[in-house]
Amino acid sequence: MAKKKAQSPLAAASPKSGQINRQQIDIKLGSYGVCPASAIVDPGLLPRVQDYKRQTASRMIPLDRREITKRIPTAEYHASRKVDGEFTVLVYRDGDVFTVNPGGTVRVGLPFMAEAEKLLRDAGIAHAVICGELCVEHADGRRERVHDVIRFARAPESQTDLDQLHFRCFDWLEIDGAAPTNYAEAWQRLQKIFEHGQRCRPVDTTLAKNASDVEKLFTSIVETDGAEGLVLRSETAGSFKIKPRYSLDAAVIGFTESTGDRVGMMHDLLLAVMRADGALHVLCRVGGGFTDDLRRELLADLKDRVVSSEYAEVNSDHVAYQMVEPRWVAEISCLDLVSQSTRGAPIQRMTLDWDAAERRYRVIRRLPLVSVISPQFVRMRDDKRVSVDDVRIAQVADLVEVPMLDRDAHQMTLPSSEVMAREVYSKQLKGETMVRKFVMWKTNKSDIGEEYPAYVIHYTDYSPNRATPLAREVRVSNSAEQIQQLWDDMKAENIKKGWEKR
Repeated sequence: MAKKKAQSPLAAASPKSGQINRQQIDIKLGSYGVCPASAIVDPGLLPRVQDYKRQTASRMIPLDRREITKRIPTAEYHASRKVDGEFTVLVYRDGDVFTVNPGGTVRVGLPFMAEAEKLLRDAGIAHAVICGELCVEHADGRRERVHDVIRFARAPESQTDLDQLHFRCFDWLEIDGAAPTNYAEAWQRLQKIFEHGQRCRPVDTTLAKNASDVEKLFTSIVETDGAEGLVLRSETAGSFKIKPRYSLDAAVIGFTESTGDRVGMMHDLLLAVMRADGALHVLCRVGGGFTDDLRRELLADLKDRVVSSEYAEVNSDHVAYQMVEPRWVAEISCLDLVSQSTRGAPIQRMTLDWDAAERRYRVIRRLPLVSVISPQFVRMRDDKRVSVDDVRIAQVADLVEVPMLDRDAHQMTLPSSEVMAREVYSKQLKGETMVRKFVMWKTNKSDIGEEYPAYVIHYTDYSPNRATPLAREVRVSNSAEQIQQLWDDMKAENIKKGWEKR
């Protein structure tokens, strides 16, 4: 009975014509509810949202203020205030209004959606897919933060929380079956539809004719008003994201050597921040910002500190890092921290335990962290040490949302895999025994991160008469039906006449 009563307010704000399967909606407060993208009747909508995010991110060039006059071509730009929110898409179809983000979270019944529905209906529009940022607008004028979006949208405590969730649009994928031919057209259409909106309106945008205009806007919008950054869009010159550089202190845990004409120099460093439980969380690699003299000096010192490690990682040249005891702290700067992939999945990084007695790193598990955009070395911090206070993970969490931040990495064991099938076959040839083995298992880890498939098949082929006696093959899938078909196909291909099951 309680469940039915909780869902009753949805009638006034959720889909009316069947765009979403209402049975999958989980009511959070009043008429506000969430559901997975699988509840959307149109299965092609989520891939369109993810493709847009991926393409936009790949075309957006990150810059800092110093690069405005050096790297921005002369052109006219739509310069927009960067909103610190959650990228999401507003969908309007036959009177239905809902949002979906690249991670597949669908939201219905938020107050701004009623305003959006009225503005679109008044404009004579029947279908629209609008891109923007879900953000929190504080009554006291404080800058919006994505942390607040996640807190209010995930577990709202009052109607006031929901009222503060606003939508700032900046582009559209479709309006009544048509797509924009250029960004100027897209922006003009949004301005016309949403210019009188309060909770649902376009991002603040100005036309900039040259780099000097951009510098003035950056000073006003970012440095004076405290916005997260500035976004530039031009049909002829491309898209740019201009932000202040962030500064982070991190532990040096590994390095690689240069090759070719730079032999004898350090190539790059592997860095980590420290979680509250003392685990080292791998953050990024940094290879820019060093002088040649410093590279030589660092290499000589780092080679004396090499230790053992269960964890292995390679740099962009596929050279493995040599792990070192965590004694040095490096300060780096970066343009941005990204906590999600273009499909909305968390960025997973390895956590490590440093065993000082054995001088060895031990693997704990992967946990969500960030991708660091354009890291640059600044200096070694001789005044800091590798500790929870000096290289704290909170430096990152103060800027972006980091899931599972307060969890003890040492206490989070991964679910055990479950063997689904195991078959071994042998065959005699020229007095030698050949063996072929198939193992299929369910990982029970597919919900943890993209690096874990739901199902795995491992095929081993041992033949002592070959130049390379042992061969292996791995197949993965997230579909139970597909992995079973792969299992059947591999056996049919590799087990023929003469092979006996053991």
